[in-house]
Amino acid sequence: MKSDRHWPVVIVGGGFSGTILAAQLARRGIRSVIVEATDRAGRGTAYSTTDPAHLLNVPAANMGAWADEPGDFAAHSGDPAAFAARRDYGAYLRGILDEALASGATVESGRAVGARPTADGGWTVDLADGDPITGEALVLAIGNQPPQTMAALRDGGERVIENPWSVEARSAVAEVATTDAPVLIVGTGLTMVDVMLSLDSAGHGGRIVALSRRGLIPRGHAAYEAQPIERSALPAGGLNALFAWLRHSAAALGSWRAAIDRLRPHSQYLWQSLPPGEQQRFLRHARPWWDVHRHRIAPQVSAKLAGMIDEGRLEIVAGRLAHVEPQASSVRVGYRRRGDETLREGEFAYVFNCTGPLGRIEQTRDPLLRQLLDDGLARPDPLGIGIAVDERSAVAGAAHLWALGPLTKGRFWEIIAVPDIRNQAAQVADDIARELGR
Repeated sequence: MKSDRHWPVVIVGGGFSGTILAAQLARRGIRSVIVEATDRAGRGTAYSTTDPAHLLNVPAANMGAWADEPGDFAAHSGDPAAFAARRDYGAYLRGILDEALASGATVESGRAVGARPTADGGWTVDLADGDPITGEALVLAIGNQPPQTMAALRDGGERVIENPWSVEARSAVAEVATTDAPVLIVGTGLTMVDVMLSLDSAGHGGRIVALSRRGLIPRGHAAYEAQPIERSALPAGGLNALFAWLRHSAAALGSWRAAIDRLRPHSQYLWQSLPPGEQQRFLRHARPWWDVHRHRIAPQVSAKLAGMIDEGRLEIVAGRLAHVEPQASSVRVGYRRRGDETLREGEFAYVFNCTGPLGRIEQTRDPLLRQLLDDGLARPDPLGIGIAVDERSAVAGAAHLWALGPLTKGRFWEIIAVPDIRNQAAQVADDIARELGR
């Protein structure tokens, strides 16, 4: 007889991936438990922000959580073309989770620190504080890993904020908003944009310097006429041909946004058509440009970014850190601009590490992933950026173990946005139902 600590499916992670999977399973009459270490179940890190300045990067029309109802969120938000506040999307997701809970799903507050197969083909999951739980299937929906600690920042002291979503980060933003003290942000991607918006929303009027190797920032969305394309018309198998097609398409359409978005429905196919060497080449040389053009920001956020640059409040610098030294109430930083060996120095109240999620899965500090990798129950994908999974998102070499979202980007690449993950969650729910005979 199964104990009350047993569920058909154990889902580790209560962000978008874990929430919509639990909801998909509930629709199929399969009970699940979400193991979540924070109080953000149903929202996750991305959608737990309370700052109204943090907007979705995709119009509401395509942010529905259900694979067969992409317009579902727009029906709730009221304006399909709007870039809604992320906190509103978080409330929408929490509503979906509440419906799943009413249908038999459960949330277990705790941190999963290990997992091991059981004799009957299921899994036992160990929690940091509490009794183990068991399930017939285990799903890893952990999401993006926190950024790696940069070597240049290790000696910066307490005023270096390694996790921009932490309590320490919120306190730092509140503090500098009262003093207008200068702030350094390392990284110029989407996380930098969020920290910049938080500072501005809190009333910070001081100088912000954002530093990255290339100094590239996300582009804004703009209106254009959609031009769908058939997969057969795209050049698969090589980067040179694909880049040539992109340049030609952008010139013909008069819009690089339209050209990039023509690839959107086919991106996973194109990624999987590339040989491993070409995938590595993309990661080394093309990824920064792809990210800023593909993962665009709301028009009003883009306008805010441009306005702060024009006002001199925000400076985007292409360069590298030279040294970081803690002071009594600040951090002294030295850096060199790209192509210039002149050392520039400045003092900043805080330094925020916004370099993006962990790039090498073998460097994960998550205890569950660390144990699974160390014990050979999971292995890195060939690129080392996630976990090896098959075309069904089942973890390679393991029984009744699946992964969702960013953990599977080595196979799927485009698997961090809602439109991709909602489809993956529906497919995994179907697969679990087949595997468990439900």
